[in-house]
Amino acid sequence: MKYISTRGGIAPVDFAQAVMMGLARDGGLLLPEHLPTVEPTLLNAWQTLSYQHLALELLSLFTGEMPRADLEDQIERAYSTFRHPHITPLRKVGELYILELFHGPTLAFKDVALQLLGNLFEYELNKSGGFMNIIGATSGDTGSAAIYGVRGRQRINIFILHPHGRTSPIQALQMTTVTDANVFNIAVRGTFDDAQAIVKTLFNDLEFRDTYQLGAINSINWARVLAQVVYYVFAFLKLRKQGFASVDFSVPTGNFGDIFAGYVAKRLLPEGCIKRLILATNANDILSRFVNQGDYSIAGEVIPTFSPSMDIQIASNFERYLYYLHQENGSKVKAEMEQFAATGRMDLSQFKEQVRRDFASRSVSEQETIDTIRSIYEEHNYLLDPHTAIGVRAALDVKQDRPVVCLATAHPAKFGAAVQKAIGKEVELPPTLAQLANMESRCEVMDADAALIREYLQTNALL
Repeated sequence: MKYISTRGGIAPVDFAQAVMMGLARDGGLLLPEHLPTVEPTLLNAWQTLSYQHLALELLSLFTGEMPRADLEDQIERAYSTFRHPHITPLRKVGELYILELFHGPTLAFKDVALQLLGNLFEYELNKSGGFMNIIGATSGDTGSAAIYGVRGRQRINIFILHPHGRTSPIQALQMTTVTDANVFNIAVRGTFDDAQAIVKTLFNDLEFRDTYQLGAINSINWARVLAQVVYYVFAFLKLRKQGFASVDFSVPTGNFGDIFAGYVAKRLLPEGCIKRLILATNANDILSRFVNQGDYSIAGEVIPTFSPSMDIQIASNFERYLYYLHQENGSKVKAEMEQFAATGRMDLSQFKEQVRRDFASRSVSEQETIDTIRSIYEEHNYLLDPHTAIGVRAALDVKQDRPVVCLATAHPAKFGAAVQKAIGKEVELPPTLAQLANMESRCEVMDADAALIREYLQTNALL
């Protein structure tokens, strides 16, 4: 299996190179040269597999040269930290199914990929004897999951940028109370989009990138997306075992990474297994406008909401889907992305029919988010976090005559203020979160200036 850039400007690389490269050297995102497909005859056998063994089968389709025993070891170690034996259990809640993705060490779906990615980094660095300086931006959960995945590891320093005051208090504490010597937290005065732009600026300076061996943990890293494909297939197989031939998924998303993993799963499985992906957004609705109107454009400033992990205007992973819209033509993608960088807009209305075969979409208001948390709690005694509530609301509004699986992306205790507003009482904190308030914290607050961040990294990086 070889990997190419969405912009067509690099020679194909193998899986290990793709993991370590993160962002393609031409500024594009990495994808397999060809997406594999799963034969229908495999599905019966896969239905009996544990999550870990299903991950091994799926990832083996993409990892190529990596010895199977080594991959199995990395998978087993990654998911040994999860609190539920099924890793991502599926629960029936009313007329919907909830796929709980928050049983990892930081209680968010990002753990599913980032516990594995930390192992992949360490595996490759031990083989090469090299080092890595990870730099990433987070709107909340990616930062803590990435930090937990590499804290204390040899050969790796990690620098995480988050928007100052725009994550939930718990999300900020989960990052800043990790004081291992290889962990550096930076609170940027600005938005997630500002932080992500700085990360891309540093990656696109190839001399700087090579000197400091920069590594990516955001979903611009293909391995992040690949690991998330597994839970879509896992959930589908659970429902197939119950007699359902096809399902829909509802995905709260701001950066298009999680739902792009669903798109890969949709193409990987036999046609019709995953029928439709419901893309749920908050008031920052660039992705909903794209699906419903063909308009991918920045509309004003980022709006702070009860679902801060989705407070994003520029969806980094959208470029991967754009590559398939343009029939895998890297030159067209490059031109579109350059136009978007210059104007903040892409007119993709010519793809409306194709897009609607893959997606439905709904933007959910703040009041609807709170109302959904309240109604699901009152009717089913089940508590949603605000991001999951957005996916549930969208699913209830656009579902058809198939089962709908809603991705539960975080534990509700991580967003206590929103949940309390909805149900009128405080959420009990799990012990791992309750102890954070009394722990030592370390963080640098800095302007959203790439030159300042570059200088800080140079001072603290491995070299």
